Amino acid sequence: MAGRSEALWYVAPGRAEIRSEPLPDPGPGEVRVRTLYSGISRGTESLVLSGRVPDSEYDRMRAPFMGGAFPFPVKYGYAAVGRVEHGPANLAGRPVFGLYPHQDTVNLPADSVVPLPDGLPPARAVLAANMETALNGVWDARPGPADRIAVVGAGVVGALVVWLCGGMPGAQVCLVDIDPRRAALARSLGVAFSSPDAAPGDCDLVVHATGSGAGLSTALRLAGMEATVLELSWYGSGEIPVALGGSFHSRRLSLISSQVGEVAPSHRPRWSRKRRLAAALDLLREPKLDALLAEPIDFRDLPARLPDILAPESGVLCQVVRYPAAEAAT
Repeated sequence: MAGRSEALWYVAPGRAEIRSEPLPDPGPGEVRVRTLYSGISRGTESLVLSGRVPDSEYDRMRAPFMGGAFPFPVKYGYAAVGRVEHGPANLAGRPVFGLYPHQDTVNLPADSVVPLPDGLPPARAVLAANMETALNGVWDARPGPADRIAVVGAGVVGALVVWLCGGMPGAQVCLVDIDPRRAALARSLGVAFSSPDAAPGDCDLVVHATGSGAGLSTALRLAGMEATVLELSWYGSGEIPVALGGSFHSRRLSLISSQVGEVAPSHRPRWSRKRRLAAALDLLREPKLDALLAEPIDFRDLPARLPDILAPESGVLCQVVRYPAAEAAT
């Protein structure tokens, strides 16, 4: 089964290329996976493409099956779905999700892939890593029934958080964003939408996911007395001002962080990362979540298209990348 594989490499600020590399036979305990779809993680991969991963975060930012080293060249990505071509009987022939880069064929440890649940289309399953982040964030935030909840930032993670919170009985949930185009997304997810200026205040919980200082200031402003503001943004090497003056102290606000690298403390004694990933995949069976997916582009076109996809004004939420194996399957 030895041969060659093609993978996307980030090679310089603003530049990526597809490289061919040797692919050995699968080793003991490994599976051979042929990729159907992968997803671009806008926030993280924007930092990687621009070379803005901080030196201090080189180790923590490593993806599980990343190649190379920061800043460049690096083979990066962690949202891929493929079909097992060679492996144990319980996996052979099955579609699986794995935290591996944009690559057409890979060998992976068998225990690192998770089979897709019945009813989950492979293209939608590329949202699994983002859903893990959102699920972990909701566990950290601990929303409750009938809470007034604002989610500031209508990116992929913010949209998934708002959808999860919108399922709480009686909760008043609002997606807040500066882009009026996100109103249609909010409607499709069954929640309210508002611009920052018109957003409802006195919230019981505010989740921030814009990656900007202005967004965090909005989140703090919308929080009610003794409420929690959960920070889900990742800023890379950037520094932002935080509005801790005014009524921040008098309202006794709590500003807390959440990060997917560890299972939330509320669930850590009982949940493994693999159990959390399986739960994220199960949650993705909701067809409404197709509203987050951009029309697939071909893997071969990815290097040329990446700068436009990751540009702030693109409007793309999750860009789906299609591989030849997906075309053959149809």
